[in-house]
Amino acid sequence: MYDIGVIHGRFQVPHNDHLKYLLVGKALCRHLIVGITNPDPSLTVDTASDRKRSSALANPLTYYERLVILRDVLLEAGINQTRTTIVPLPITHPELYRHYVPLDAVFLLSICDDWGRHKLSQFQALGLRTHVLWDVPPDQKGISGTEVRQAMIDDHPWEHLTPAATVRHCRAWNIAERLRTIRNVE
Repeated sequence: MYDIGVIHGRFQVPHNDHLKYLLVGKALCRHLIVGITNPDPSLTVDTASDRKRSSALANPLTYYERLVILRDVLLEAGINQTRTTIVPLPITHPELYRHYVPLDAVFLLSICDDWGRHKLSQFQALGLRTHVLWDVPPDQKGISGTEVRQAMIDDHPWEHLTPAATVRHCRAWNIAERLRTIRNVE
């Protein structure tokens, strides 16, 4: 077991496989820091390995909205709030990591595409300790945020893909309509 682990994701929109990822990470650490990437548009940049990650349609939720959803998702999953910390983590700005997370923690990640391999390489180049939770081909990734967002846009069932806290907050904030508006603007 690690003392402190750092796990990260955009969590746009938090879904059941995100919860699985967080629970696997938490099981390996006494304290889990959850880094929310792309915390705001000024810290969101295109990456060669996945250009769609930085679009407005791929990032409909604010940092605050994701923090609230993740806090409630973890609470509903029985995770003691004193054992987790949720922070912004500008993943494409490694020079800023030290301002958000302890660099002596272990950095947990999953790999299912070139973007995951890029992050692992980036972490290793910085001398950070890493732990790959799983490395699977893209077709074995499972649920994707893109899939959930598209179902919301198309007014198809999406609730079964997400934890109850995600459903509750996305309905309250009318995220489906926000996504449709963004789509119409892009």
